[in-house]
Amino acid sequence: MKMSALEWVAFILVVVGAINWGLVGLFSFDLVATIFGDMSVISRIVYVLVGVSAVYLVATVSGKAKKTV
Repeated sequence: MKMSALEWVAFILVVVGAINWGLVGLFSFDLVATIFGDMSVISRIVYVLVGVSAVYLVATVSGKAKKTV
């Protein structure tokens, strides 16, 4: 299955979000907040983009899965 550029960007953002949540869970260390500031405008944008990317990937992957079945 070939991924579009938008799917790659969404995938990378979801991986960044997953790594950040892993760091929060294991070490109570929020990498995004450390880089961009605790709940700054930029960090909130990153959090929103990660969430939107996850929803987008769920929608596209489930749509592609239905086509292959």
